[in-house]
Amino acid sequence: MLNPPARKRTRVLRSLGAIALVLAAGAGMLGSALPATAADDDNTVGVATRPAGADGLPDSRTRFSYTGDPGQSVTDQVLVGNTGSERQEFTVYATDGFNAADGAFSLLETAETPTSIGTWVTFADGGDRVTFSLEPDEVRLLTFTLAFPADATPGDHIGGLVASVVEQGTQVSLDRRVATSIYARVSGELQPSVTVTSMDAAHHGDWWNPFAGSVTVRYSVTNAGNVALAANLTLGVRTWFGIAAASDQGATVPVLLPGNSATYEYEVEGVGQWLYLNPYVRLNPFVDSSDAEAQLLPVALTHRDTVTWAVPWSLLILLALVALALLFVRWRRRQDAARAQAWMEYTEQEATRKAEAQRDADLVDAGKANAP
Repeated sequence: MLNPPARKRTRVLRSLGAIALVLAAGAGMLGSALPATAADDDNTVGVATRPAGADGLPDSRTRFSYTGDPGQSVTDQVLVGNTGSERQEFTVYATDGFNAADGAFSLLETAETPTSIGTWVTFADGGDRVTFSLEPDEVRLLTFTLAFPADATPGDHIGGLVASVVEQGTQVSLDRRVATSIYARVSGELQPSVTVTSMDAAHHGDWWNPFAGSVTVRYSVTNAGNVALAANLTLGVRTWFGIAAASDQGATVPVLLPGNSATYEYEVEGVGQWLYLNPYVRLNPFVDSSDAEAQLLPVALTHRDTVTWAVPWSLLILLALVALALLFVRWRRRQDAARAQAWMEYTEQEATRKAEAQRDADLVDAGKANAP
């Protein structure tokens, strides 16, 4: 029968192992996840992290969220566990978050030096990282402090608390990292702002079918404010006189961090070759947060459009053939009319000539008859 400490450790490990998708960016806030447990196929290496409450046990949080004034600090706890089958050397540290070019939430590489929220975190010994070893199924509770700098700018600062295990190989070393996001909002004037900074489009389809095809819309979104924002997106394509060339389609923009940009592609299906096409996007940003006050922040709508061309080659070829046929028919009619006119003139001339010849003959015969 397990003693109380053993039972407690078992509960912690089960809780850590059960959260198979603790996100590196905060599951509710950032929508992009890193595995809470990293392990290879034979389970020799395993890393798990989880926010912990005052009792040292895992709580319901999926990220560390704080709000404070410049100069304030907050103390919290995180559980780090070895879910693998061998003794492992752990390094735990904080670093900065950012959006990759495709919008995915990412953290700085281990070798990169943080310049923002990653520098705000220190551990019990006052250092910015802590290293220790854990036996299989062993868990360690770490206390850390996040200090808002006196000169911290208002708005959202996002990073992650990383647990790293480097697996040494003969030629390549593998850095297995698991992170729980840190979301810190510095008090002050919040300025949510996100815009579509660029957009282009291209039509794709079979040249022989003018009524089918699609438009690939490529657009870039930039968060120029100081609040992390997500957005609902409406995409559509218009043609001549603003007529819809396809039904509006909905999409989403994952949370974009302040000062970050990302580029996305979307395929609008069912767009015919109407020659002139006017693709557009409408962005409805919102603060993705459980903070009721933050949800009330007014965020301006934004939109952008562009022009692309979809040449209906099959129709143009058909029209060209029809035009050529009409021109040929018109030319043939003119030729036939000209020949008919020439024939009529010829017959008239022949009739006149024969009449004159007959008259001359009649005059000759009359002269002969009247001769003495």
